[in-house]
Amino acid sequence: MKTDLNADYWSERYKNEETGWDIGGPSTPLKEYIDQLKNKELKILIPGCGNAYEAEYLFNLGFKNVFIVDLSSIPLNNFKERVPDFPLSQLLNGDFFELDEKFDLIIEQTMFCAIDPTLRMAYSKKSSELLVKDGKLVGVLFNREFQGGPPFGGNVSEYHTYFSANFSKVSMEECYNSIKPRQGSEVFLICQK
Repeated sequence: MKTDLNADYWSERYKNEETGWDIGGPSTPLKEYIDQLKNKELKILIPGCGNAYEAEYLFNLGFKNVFIVDLSSIPLNNFKERVPDFPLSQLLNGDFFELDEKFDLIIEQTMFCAIDPTLRMAYSKKSSELLVKDGKLVGVLFNREFQGGPPFGGNVSEYHTYFSANFSKVSMEECYNSIKPRQGSEVFLICQK
């Protein structure tokens, strides 16, 4: 298990601008998913949010019940500068695995591929615990392998093992709308509790 993936590790990555996962805006598959959401009252969590472009997008669309959490304070401070009206009480500098609230929707962007793969079942279990009945975990996962890591890759059959253990409905489809560098290597995940 890679135990050094802590707040200091991620803060150093931001300080050294080693943020290859940061695409400078919301992921196209997630943006298009968000665009079809009708209920602006949904309580939404984005774990391992980084610079949280999806949260900014949601907030600007009128979703005011969005919570973001990251181990590193650096991306949260970046977010505060970009979105000064975002409620400070919904910016959570801490560990996703220690949260104790309920959400209608969890949006996964890059946390799952950033945690040590030995924590993936725990991630699935924690996501399920944080969701209300019929709540959903949606997100984009890599459907490819990487040397070393993070990011840590994987595949659909492996992911089914984790998520089907904690959710009643699990669907994964190849992303048809990934950004060009990620085309053919992402799947869109929808899990319902």
